[in-house]
Amino acid sequence: MPWVKLATELQFLAQGGLCYSKDPFDIERFERIREISAEMISLGSGYSLSHVKSVFCNETGFQTPKLDTRAAIFQKDKILLVKEKNGTWSLPGGWVDVYESIKTNTVKEVKEEAGLDVIPIKLIAVQDRKLHNLPEYAYGVTKAFVLCKVVGGEFTDNLETVKSEYFGLDELPPLTEEKNNAEQVRLCFDAYYDKNWHTIFD
Repeated sequence: MPWVKLATELQFLAQGGLCYSKDPFDIERFERIREISAEMISLGSGYSLSHVKSVFCNETGFQTPKLDTRAAIFQKDKILLVKEKNGTWSLPGGWVDVYESIKTNTVKEVKEEAGLDVIPIKLIAVQDRKLHNLPEYAYGVTKAFVLCKVVGGEFTDNLETVKSEYFGLDELPPLTEEKNNAEQVRLCFDAYYDKNWHTIFD
């Protein structure tokens, strides 16, 4: 969707301008450019302008991609997936909190979504989400896939997932495609089997 890319670039330019500009007239122009980008997303998506502004124009400073981590956990050649409330399945993971690193956030997310205690042992891949996942987001996302070893714990009821289960590569359930797709899960299997795996990055 070309209009999403154009609106996203306008938002990026406007936010950079607001971050560095000192002239009040330039600031006013950049604010209007940001407003136009939000209006484009609102008109194209059907979401209200106020909602778009809350998720699309809510940052300050120079804009950079958001960071998401996903854990690859194996047992007997099967990978752990957690079931979302909408019925689809994903690798445990989520947005990296401001006070977390890729490693500590992966540990935290696995505990929250799968109830397991893990040790991150290998960085599988770092991906630019827009090159691998749909639907396209109106902001950049960098995804980190991390191979982990279980050292304890068990699934417990939580606010995000309803169950966890291990699956073979040829028996994957419906995936939460915006978070992880079959290609990305297959990449995790490849890293699991390859003892000399080298991190892949976009």
